[in-house]
Amino acid sequence: MSTNKGTAFDFGLFKRLMKHARPYRLTFYSVALTAVLVSLFSVARPYLLKITVDDYIQHKDYEGMLFYIALMLIMLICGVISQLSFIYYANWLGQSVIKDIRIKLFRHMLGFKMKYYDNSSIGILVTRAVNDMQRIGEIFSQGLFMIVSDLLQMFVVAGVMLFTSWKLSLIVFAILPLILYATRLFQKAMKVAFTEVRAQVANLNSFVQERISGMKIVQLYTREKIEYEKFGEINEKHKTAWLKTVWYNSIFFPVAELASSITIGLVVWYGGLRTIAGDDIELGSVFMFIEMSQMLFRPLRQIADKFNTLQMGMVAANRVFGILDTESSIEDKGTVMANNLRGDIHFKDVHFGYLKDEEVLHGISFDVKSGQTIAIVGATGAGKSTIINLLNRFYEINSGEIKIDQVNINDYTLASLRGRIAVVLQDVFLFADTIFHNINLKNPEITEEQVHEAAKGIGIHDFIMSLPGGYNYNVKERGTMLSSGQRQLIAFLRAYVSNPDILVLDEATSSVDSHSEQLIQTATEKITEGRTSIVIAHRLATIKKADKILVMDAGEVVESGTHRELLQKEGGYYKNLYEVQFMAEEETI
Repeated sequence: MSTNKGTAFDFGLFKRLMKHARPYRLTFYSVALTAVLVSLFSVARPYLLKITVDDYIQHKDYEGMLFYIALMLIMLICGVISQLSFIYYANWLGQSVIKDIRIKLFRHMLGFKMKYYDNSSIGILVTRAVNDMQRIGEIFSQGLFMIVSDLLQMFVVAGVMLFTSWKLSLIVFAILPLILYATRLFQKAMKVAFTEVRAQVANLNSFVQERISGMKIVQLYTREKIEYEKFGEINEKHKTAWLKTVWYNSIFFPVAELASSITIGLVVWYGGLRTIAGDDIELGSVFMFIEMSQMLFRPLRQIADKFNTLQMGMVAANRVFGILDTESSIEDKGTVMANNLRGDIHFKDVHFGYLKDEEVLHGISFDVKSGQTIAIVGATGAGKSTIINLLNRFYEINSGEIKIDQVNINDYTLASLRGRIAVVLQDVFLFADTIFHNINLKNPEITEEQVHEAAKGIGIHDFIMSLPGGYNYNVKERGTMLSSGQRQLIAFLRAYVSNPDILVLDEATSSVDSHSEQLIQTATEKITEGRTSIVIAHRLATIKKADKILVMDAGEVVESGTHRELLQKEGGYYKNLYEVQFMAEEETI
């Protein structure tokens, strides 16, 4: 990823971006051709005007004048058609390229480790995938080809000027160095300014996204004023960044306009004197130079403006390619397909930490036999959920080994491994879609009939049918239209229809009402039958029925055994935990 912000243009980055246009090379060349035609038709009109004035109007040749006026009209129509084709296909090419890059980016992000998302702002990632992509598209639609077209027009104009009158050309060309120097300074300044603009846009998006997502917390703790003031600070930085670009524009464009006006004045003054004196400069040439000087300077101003667009697109491309270059994916070098697992799980001396030099698990070892249900208990932060994350390979262990059916989980293909493990989390995530699609996750192999039968099997079909639209009920973003208990039931059904070999319940009944818990307990007995199940326990009923209980403390397994065995250990960790936490629960039942 390029980091040289002071460079006016990064050709290495541009070359990389152009590789994504190769599948559309025919359209690319067609747009380039229409850019040439636009320039030629634009320059033809003032030259035809010169001929019309000098050869026909001054000689009062009415028929010849009409012919050249018609010819200018034809050139105008051809120019309009070329311009229309140029704009449409340049935009089509830009949108096609960013579609491909956006798909590539999203596919790349789908494979990132959970650690990457732990350390990344969702708002910034959304900015990269949406706003920055649009800026990249503008490189083609409003930047690159526009600049090429304007440069071609300038070269053709300069050639026609020299061919017509080198004296008047010198007057025009004498002003060019000033414009070119100002344009160069403008480009460099805008590169730095737009880098800051994109950074502030990302910060603004991130802040707004997080506060809207957490609005309940903001209002619950009456942080409206604090967040309002913080938003004002971020918005002020965003405004300042944009005003810097406005300041550069407000300097450059008046300078360019002033230079253009001075040039026209000099052309009229000198050309008029030479025409009156009967010199080799004719009146038509003066008309042509007035129009062509505008055609020479206007593209310079437009090039500077389009270069702004190009710079913003390049800054955006730099950020997007930065994500594409990020190596944060779980290695998927396994060759064994995890089909029809028995469910024997083996942890041996597993060490792991989310941060470097900060271990969460300190040499965890345990075994789970096929068909067993084990419960994991312990205080918050003991490492219970971490075990689940490692079993699914959301994170890589530091050392040790994890095996399923005597095969190291690294030897399984990642998709097949995760496809045989179903997880029900305490914090259920539902998409803004129908209940049916939230259950089958749009897997074509899971039909609506199968979902209905599964729901009946675990006793929640009636609950779903009681909702407006039944299985077609849209739960809205994050499932806000359902209670926490109802969301848990949907998540349970989602796990059940996937027909997993290993089931994981991560405190899945810790925040549900008694009715929903009763339904889930019934579903648990149904779904765990004949399957290896790991339950991060939070309720007494689950613990009592487990074949084995693992008691964790500070990243270590301190005790293991059945409920009855652990209660017989005098002064044991589990017995103390049971007396403090679970007996109180038992008394309320």
